[in-house]
Amino acid sequence: MTSTLTAGPASHGLIAPHGGVLVDLRVPAETWDAVKTGVDHVIECSDRNACDVELLMVGGFSPLRGFMHQEDYLSVVSSHRTSSGLLFGLPIVMDTQRDDVLVGQRLLLTYKGQDLAVMTVESRWEPDKAREALGCYGTTSLEHPAVKMIATERGRFYLGGRIEGLELPSRVFPCKSPSEVRATLPGGQDVVAFQCRNPIHRAHYELFTRALEATNVSDQGVVLVHPTCGPTQDDDIAGAVRFQTYERLAAEVNNPRIRWAYLPYSMHMAGPREALQHMIIRKNYGCTHFIIGRDMAGCKSSISGDDFYGPYQAQDFARYNATELGMETVPSLNLVYTEEEGYVTAEHAEARGLHVRKLSGTQFRQMLRSGEEIPEWFAFRSVVEVLRAA
Repeated sequence: MTSTLTAGPASHGLIAPHGGVLVDLRVPAETWDAVKTGVDHVIECSDRNACDVELLMVGGFSPLRGFMHQEDYLSVVSSHRTSSGLLFGLPIVMDTQRDDVLVGQRLLLTYKGQDLAVMTVESRWEPDKAREALGCYGTTSLEHPAVKMIATERGRFYLGGRIEGLELPSRVFPCKSPSEVRATLPGGQDVVAFQCRNPIHRAHYELFTRALEATNVSDQGVVLVHPTCGPTQDDDIAGAVRFQTYERLAAEVNNPRIRWAYLPYSMHMAGPREALQHMIIRKNYGCTHFIIGRDMAGCKSSISGDDFYGPYQAQDFARYNATELGMETVPSLNLVYTEEEGYVTAEHAEARGLHVRKLSGTQFRQMLRSGEEIPEWFAFRSVVEVLRAA
């Protein structure tokens, strides 16, 4: 039996979850054996599948109670809305290569020796992946990492249907559920979400702490730093290493207006669609505001290096949909470090003729490898220590 927690706008003074209900699809441990009895097939989840199953189980994808049926999938692909009209940035589907999985069957979803959930197949179809790619990512080019993913990693068939949650995936980074994160947030105050997938450096820290000074954020608001620790791009730093950088940094700064949590989400690098998806997820975790940076969740062609999205495309799309979500966006400041005044906006530095200091990502990685001293205006000492030890 699945359970739900209704969380309206007045509940603990926090924002209502997407669709009005915070879903929890986990069943009591004493019923696991009964739930698993008589399953028709055992399906091993990919890393990406496991992230989706976990977010479904704990309510990160609320109000979904399972993987999307074909009708909702097609609607989200074409219009970023479910068939009922609810905003959703990207479709949430289970995939398989097996042609013996049929509607009405029950599947045990496993992951690295764990039994994650039992899924009842209520919808099965062979997707038009080219149409999905164009609708969700704006391109059918295999040079886009998510297009390549759905074309070469996902199975031939998509499955939709409700799930009954069992074990959460064992991870090196503990991921609090939406209800657990909500319990740490101050009632009646704004909560600003900061999404990242890389280690946090000084400029990032300045950016999300200064977001609390935005005119549309309450005086006692807090920031939820909520990094994605699931699969990202092939050249990104491993999730376990990123987790250690965040833990060390949280201890170093010890800022009472910052909350830290980790999100088991697999990035698609889908630009505008992904920005919307992140806002929906963070709303379920209790956030009222979302910091959205230049070229958020963007990516480049693996051949030409050209950007797939415009620099402000994700910002504009998120801002357009924010009102319907009941959220607000906080634009990401373009901060630079100056010798005279420390971190200021690029516009201020130019107007005052300040001397800007720069350090590229390539230079930073070279300095890491060579053991050179890395300036503290660029990176936190604790983060550098973790990266050098990795």
